[in-house]
Amino acid sequence: MGGKVQGQNGGSAEAPIPLLTSYTLGKFQLSHRVVLAPLTRQRSWNNVPQPHAILYYSQRTTKGGLLIAEATGVSDTAQGYPQTPGIWTKEQVEAWKPIVDAVHAKGGIFFCQIWHVGRVSNTGFQPNGQAPISCTDKLLTPQTRSNSIDVAQFSTPRRLTTEEIPQVVNDFRLAARNAIEAGFDGVEIDGAHGYLLDQFMKDQVNDRTDKYGGSLENRCRFPLEVVEAIVDEIGADKVGIRLSPFANYSEAGDSNPEALGLYMVESLNKYRVVYCHMVEPRMKTVGEKYESPHSLLPMRKAFRGTFIVAGGYDREDGNNAVAENRADLVAYGRVFLANPDLPKRFALNAPLNKYNKETFYTPDPNVGYTDYPLLEDTE
Repeated sequence: MGGKVQGQNGGSAEAPIPLLTSYTLGKFQLSHRVVLAPLTRQRSWNNVPQPHAILYYSQRTTKGGLLIAEATGVSDTAQGYPQTPGIWTKEQVEAWKPIVDAVHAKGGIFFCQIWHVGRVSNTGFQPNGQAPISCTDKLLTPQTRSNSIDVAQFSTPRRLTTEEIPQVVNDFRLAARNAIEAGFDGVEIDGAHGYLLDQFMKDQVNDRTDKYGGSLENRCRFPLEVVEAIVDEIGADKVGIRLSPFANYSEAGDSNPEALGLYMVESLNKYRVVYCHMVEPRMKTVGEKYESPHSLLPMRKAFRGTFIVAGGYDREDGNNAVAENRADLVAYGRVFLANPDLPKRFALNAPLNKYNKETFYTPDPNVGYTDYPLLEDTE
């Protein structure tokens, strides 16, 4: 698009808004800076991605646009929500292929977010009804989901032994390899929002006394072992990570989030991962914005790769973040969910569809999923 919003809206604008300027993400040439954030949609029956996801993702694809797939389990112990996809079996890998192909057919760049929920689970999601695994055996209290309707219930987790942790690292490595096998351009490691890697990083959760607990370095050891294993497996140019040092999702808060964020980005520099995707401090809990004195700027300045921000952004806010060099790319979640042609709407400053929380997680292959209207053709 070469600095013009050509191709987004059929015409061209002499001075494109900052969000619609081109950007080089490692080896990928992006035509704009509006990223589809990873969004759990719970429409993957038996943890296998379904054909209806082909339309969902292709609707949200633009030529040169970056999409991050919904959180995808790395193993049979990684799940904590109904009907979320995985990438640990051959069947799952094969099911992802046509979805990835559809995004590539429209010229999109597609990363797969890989996760393990850790203690944000219960025995009903675990093989043979076993306890979920975590860095701790502290039970998580019931949590209201981001649709403001569902309340998730949890089982007492089992504390991983020191000797078991390399096996979980290996699960992440294999999941990354499988993602590349499925055709994804790369993976985003989910180190955010109170899930397993975040549980290890945050001192309000991690109460270990071995080499994976105590000091900041020890708490970050397991997440960084995951990064190293995946970089070694698929190459640093295909690896991003999502972090939320300031967030307190699922009771995973930290007493010094800025030190945690800085330590992680400085460590990530050594592995040369292509991007760091960080959640704004104002998003402390699910879907609610708070006034926050904290800023991601120190992390932005310290990180040498591409810096993606997320958390409560609108068009103006995103433009300002790029214009003021606070971010390279801006990830949009709910607003992109409800507006499949979001970059085009931003180009035209068109009105936006409102999202419907009630259908975020309904197991319907169309309603609240692929039925949000596109802008009428503006030609």
